[in-house]
Amino acid sequence: MTFVEAIKSCMSKYARFSGRASRSEYWWFVLFIVLTSTVLGIIDNNIFGVDPVTQTSNGVFGPLFSLVTLLPVLSVGWRRMHDSGRPGWYLLLPMLVTLSTFFFLMIGVMSFATLQNIGADPEMLRGPAEFLGLTGMVTAVILQLALVVLLLWWLTRPSDAGINAFGPPPTTG
Repeated sequence: MTFVEAIKSCMSKYARFSGRASRSEYWWFVLFIVLTSTVLGIIDNNIFGVDPVTQTSNGVFGPLFSLVTLLPVLSVGWRRMHDSGRPGWYLLLPMLVTLSTFFFLMIGVMSFATLQNIGADPEMLRGPAEFLGLTGMVTAVILQLALVVLLLWWLTRPSDAGINAFGPPPTTG
């Protein structure tokens, strides 16, 4: 599959999560997303400038492109996971780690705030709170990095030969 064929295929299967996607289809589309996002980021910076405080672009083209291509990127990744014989929802594992980290951090903050409200010494709570918070964040970062490496490895695996649980092999035409 060529670069242009991959873009056409992914955009025509905008939100199709069933079936399979070949390695070339997935990686050509990823390259298209990266190149287009980079170009739009440069255009955004030149037209709209950069916020001096946050050092981020004030542009609209890059975020709009990201929003428009969110479903095609997710669906082609989902189908790529299917092509190598894995469930597509594995693609969501890093997001699940992020959400659960946020959830546990909020639980921790609320727990220590409750302890403070019922009269515990804030200075005595500071050490355990810092230890638990730092340990949780380090664990989450390590788990997140491991999952990203694992996902990259899965996404680069060869296609299953023949029909697998997710359907026949993708056509390249």
